[in-house]
Amino acid sequence: MLNILVLAGKNGTPVPENFRLENSTLTADLEDGEVLVRTLYLSVDPYMRCRMNEDTGAGYLTPWLLSECVDGGGVGVVESSRCAGCTKGDVVTNFNWPWQTHAVMKGSLLQKVHPQLVDGHLSYFLGAVGITGLTALLGVREKGNVTKGANQTMVVSGAAGACGSIAGQIGRLDGCVRVVGISGSDEKCRALVEDLGFDAAINYRQEDIPARLKERCPQGIDVYFDNVGGDISDTVIKQMNTGGHVILCGQISQYNKDVPYPPPLSEEIQEALQSKNITRERFMVLNYMNKADSALCELSQWVKSGQIKVLESVVDGIENMGDAFCSMMKGGNTGKQIIKISE
Repeated sequence: MLNILVLAGKNGTPVPENFRLENSTLTADLEDGEVLVRTLYLSVDPYMRCRMNEDTGAGYLTPWLLSECVDGGGVGVVESSRCAGCTKGDVVTNFNWPWQTHAVMKGSLLQKVHPQLVDGHLSYFLGAVGITGLTALLGVREKGNVTKGANQTMVVSGAAGACGSIAGQIGRLDGCVRVVGISGSDEKCRALVEDLGFDAAINYRQEDIPARLKERCPQGIDVYFDNVGGDISDTVIKQMNTGGHVILCGQISQYNKDVPYPPPLSEEIQEALQSKNITRERFMVLNYMNKADSALCELSQWVKSGQIKVLESVVDGIENMGDAFCSMMKGGNTGKQIIKISE
């Protein structure tokens, strides 16, 4: 078995050297209720940066412990089982999957998934038809107040990332007449418009964001799906319409800083929110898991029908987990960052 250990947790930019690959041996005998799984795919996500600090800033997230095996979203196949609910060959997933090529886990903690839901693309269970897709769909539905026929404009920051790329498509499907994405390269902007059906995209690294927003959102902004925070979000909020809604999903631009979550806003932005009666509410998908089953069915149907297009950046090999994580934190991925561990 190969597993990844985290070596350092402090404020600052993560580097691959924060992670270490080790060989270890699993016990040959399973206890009652346990299963042996072979890992197929693992996920790296922005929220994991918070787990590198002693205080994650979120009660539902535990910090990664130094020199202990790292965990996150994973999908794999059962190779042997002493759990009544799991049989050999079952495809299973879990939000706290150890970064290992093989693992012994409690079968009761695993969710069995059916490959036909994703047309055999099992990595989608970590993205569009998994917790990422749920975050996008339920975030839009619960906090966005999108209404068909209301002539609404949605802006998505981090739009070419795992969650943003899905959220923008859902905004369009749910009734927004204009969806504009903000991303960090011309290539990503092209993908948003040409592949995912966004109406426009803005390269925040090269373009004048305020000017481009006014050009691309001539009737103002009604819904903002916020994945990044910081200056970009301040700029968007300043151009929002009265009665608009900010879906506070993530603040990736702030994750390497020693600030609380969500980070404090300037007096100017607080005044803009108050004077325009704009809601800005933190969204945590775990608070809405009673709606997960029906939402996952809807996501599956959209993906299989092609109404939602899925973007992935796939890296091979557990030895590249640290590199993939650090690249993702700098925006090196388009869509969901996936690490393929085995066939």
